[in-house]
Amino acid sequence: MTPRTRTAALCAALALLVLSAAPGTAAADAAPWTAAPAPGGRKGPTADDRPAFYLEGAPGTVLEDKLSVVNPGDRPRTVELHGTGPWISLAVPRVDVPPRTRADVPLTVTVPAGVGPGDHAAAVVAAGEGRLVRVPMTVRVGGPALSALSVEHVRVSGTGRGAVIRYALVNRGNTALAPRLDIRAVGLFGEVLRRPATGVPAELAPGGSVRLAQKWPDAPRLDRVTVRVTATTSDGTHAAASGSYAPLPWLGPALAVSGALAAAGAAVRLVRRRRARS
Repeated sequence: MTPRTRTAALCAALALLVLSAAPGTAAADAAPWTAAPAPGGRKGPTADDRPAFYLEGAPGTVLEDKLSVVNPGDRPRTVELHGTGPWISLAVPRVDVPPRTRADVPLTVTVPAGVGPGDHAAAVVAAGEGRLVRVPMTVRVGGPALSALSVEHVRVSGTGRGAVIRYALVNRGNTALAPRLDIRAVGLFGEVLRRPATGVPAELAPGGSVRLAQKWPDAPRLDRVTVRVTATTSDGTHAAASGSYAPLPWLGPALAVSGALAAAGAAVRLVRRRRARS
């Protein structure tokens, strides 16, 4: 074999070696890093481990856990870390994970002393190399549950087919509520509206509020109406508020004046009838 032939054969062999090794290397290098609550022991996180953090404690306590970041690739990765709320504190803001290595990052959750009992949602966020992983967290704070609800600012805007009933719903307790709302309107001559409200959120978080609007296309045009919004929950929590609606503001005073004139006329007729008899 001539030197030129040996050189060509060696180049071909090296090319085959590179081509055969490249797919596996690229696949290993492209394997995405993962982030999840750290499992017990020394094993890495699996699908059977915790999908989210769940911590429980009383107000004023400090809870501890770990976030596990796994790099299955063939090169090191840098991952940025932060919590979504002020309660969460991570040991480091970023972690460098060597190839085929797992890094466990300690974290603490400081429950404020004055916080109310119930479930509080948060998350730990890991980001790096165009990838973002959000690991949910639920912190259950112990203590007596308090359900409190209020309906506020009931009013009607517009007239006729453009009338809209507006009001606010506020959760003033420390537990999530799923309220059911009913709207009733009573005019001078009886009930003119009774229906369940629409657009009510399926759940209202503690301290949460929402402004709602209900179209009323068949609102009366000649009446003075009291609109009452009532909210109830499955645990018996009850709240209600009312607002007045007068599409013609002068209607009420006019009816009052008409009533007064009618009463005066009746009184005059009665006096004249008595005089005639005497």
